[in-house]
Amino acid sequence: MTDHRPLRDAFGCFATGVTIVTSFDAHRRPVGFTANSFTSVSLDPPLLLVCPGRNAASLSAIRHTGLFGVSVLSSAQRDVAEQFATRGVDRFSHGEWVESESGVLLLEGACANFACSLANDIEAGDHQVLIGRIDSFRSAGDRNPLLYLRGRYA
Repeated sequence: MTDHRPLRDAFGCFATGVTIVTSFDAHRRPVGFTANSFTSVSLDPPLLLVCPGRNAASLSAIRHTGLFGVSVLSSAQRDVAEQFATRGVDRFSHGEWVESESGVLLLEGACANFACSLANDIEAGDHQVLIGRIDSFRSAGDRNPLLYLRGRYA
């Protein structure tokens, strides 16, 4: 087995924002995970991407519904990030959630929210690259984002 720690540490030198990616399963139960691999892709058409691990439990729900939401966390939402990074807990017990027109849950108080339709699903090593067409969004530019740097929230 290869030691991935040095590469992980090198990647950790790049400060990222923290997002919550949400969807719902076949029974309309909400699912989600934290992701710091998020970026804009295109303005026309409006596209973004997130990269969940290939073993993320929420991945099958996103594929089934073809829908997902992304909430860019504010610095005041660290507890939500930690909740979503924990397995075996009710991830939606922290924060205030609002349902988008497509049915995905978006976090109130976030810096920005995006409701997306799955446009592309690309295998990339131990992760998937999910490209979403942005169906709707909102932004609160006055909030400071939660950052992740060197394995810690900043």
